[in-house]
Amino acid sequence: MHIKKYDHDFSRRLFMEKTAKGTVGAGVLTSLWPLIGETADITKAYPEEMLSIEGYTKGKVSTGDVIDAGNVELVKDLLDPILYTQISQMGRKIRIAPTTTDVTKLFPKDFLDASLKNAGKAGFDADGNVIVKDTGERWIGGMPFPDPKSAYEGYSNMTLSWGRHDTSIFAVDSKSIDAKGNMAYEYDFLWVEQNTSGLVSDPNGLTAKPGQEHLLRNQTALFTYPNDVKGTAFLSIWDYDQRKFPDLYGYLPAFKRVRRFPTNQRFEPLVPGMTFFLSDAWGAGDPALTWGNYKEVGRQPMLGSQSGTWEGDEDSWTKDNTLHGGPQDSSFFMVDFEFCPEVAIYEAEPVGYPRAPISRKRAYVDVRNNVYVGYITYDRRGEIWRSFEAGFCQQKKGDLVRNDLRGNPEWSWSYVHSMDIQTGFMTRFNHAEKTRAGVMEGFDTTTTESQEDIYNKYLTVQAIRRLGT
Repeated sequence: MHIKKYDHDFSRRLFMEKTAKGTVGAGVLTSLWPLIGETADITKAYPEEMLSIEGYTKGKVSTGDVIDAGNVELVKDLLDPILYTQISQMGRKIRIAPTTTDVTKLFPKDFLDASLKNAGKAGFDADGNVIVKDTGERWIGGMPFPDPKSAYEGYSNMTLSWGRHDTSIFAVDSKSIDAKGNMAYEYDFLWVEQNTSGLVSDPNGLTAKPGQEHLLRNQTALFTYPNDVKGTAFLSIWDYDQRKFPDLYGYLPAFKRVRRFPTNQRFEPLVPGMTFFLSDAWGAGDPALTWGNYKEVGRQPMLGSQSGTWEGDEDSWTKDNTLHGGPQDSSFFMVDFEFCPEVAIYEAEPVGYPRAPISRKRAYVDVRNNVYVGYITYDRRGEIWRSFEAGFCQQKKGDLVRNDLRGNPEWSWSYVHSMDIQTGFMTRFNHAEKTRAGVMEGFDTTTTESQEDIYNKYLTVQAIRRLGT
């Protein structure tokens, strides 16, 4: 007979104590991140009963099971409230995948290597910006706080490197579904981002792009379909100083000119029909110090989409053949969720945006890789408003693997469900192989273009004007 020493009631009490005392590090049996640095295996940090959905639910739910309205109550405490509503009331289903215990599968290799190499070197300057604490220079790559001791440290991990690659070009197919289940809007676009500080894979070992050390990143969204928005582009230029708002420029083909947009454009759709705001990007779409009152409000196991969602054997990596749920059984992708033993729940308020339609945001962050597995915003009345749920994974499916130039499996986001729960309107993003215009996506480690080529092609005011015409 196996006596369970550390059941889910034990973990709940332990995490409540951690939250009450302030964040004191991840892990139950031992500290998580020193263990990751030694073996990349999390199993010694958590008891057996907290390493699988079977152990947590006492066998009521197993790997391979599908969670739907009939059994969702068994895992209700492992879901954010909007995901729970989607499953219990809207016909959504999710599939349970095994818990990932090898942390190397939860990162791109260069970023994980830099996080381990630079662990313990980060601090904050007098203004609250991340620096190398011994030298005062700007951050040198990887997560500055692999084992964050505060909500602000946790958010700094997400803000400083969104995609965890120096340069990324994502092809995205986007479909917006109205409350009646009709497809109301459809777009293809490229999302291009390039860090200028905290570089992890520069061939010359540089940690900042020469001439742009004062910046954090440049990022462009370029729409390629349909024809009435083709050429529309938006360029964000981020200062390294997280107190400063990004410069936001847009090229609108109808006006044949570039215009500068106000800061509060971050809380509006880029194009009609999207429920996605720039503020939502990667769960950390605004400079960290334009938000405030950061706090950890909870810590618990959860279900999160951290593996198994890449459809590399499908045309353009589509997930449309898995659609289900909603009024016309076509609202959601069928995707995998796994049991995440420890998730920190962070909240923040938009102190730099007096007219923001949001009163607070809440991010559910998996401590294994400090990536959010759930993200919810609340309206000005304090009521739940919108979710921005993303799935992440290595780009592997069976024997099919998409490797970087050094032969390591790539890792990235795979899908997004962005839902306005108050109106029932939602937008689905699929990380595609290419757009309908034939533009291929790629990372800095797989593309044949240099980072400078990508910067000149996509990430300047002149570039978005040229692309638009």
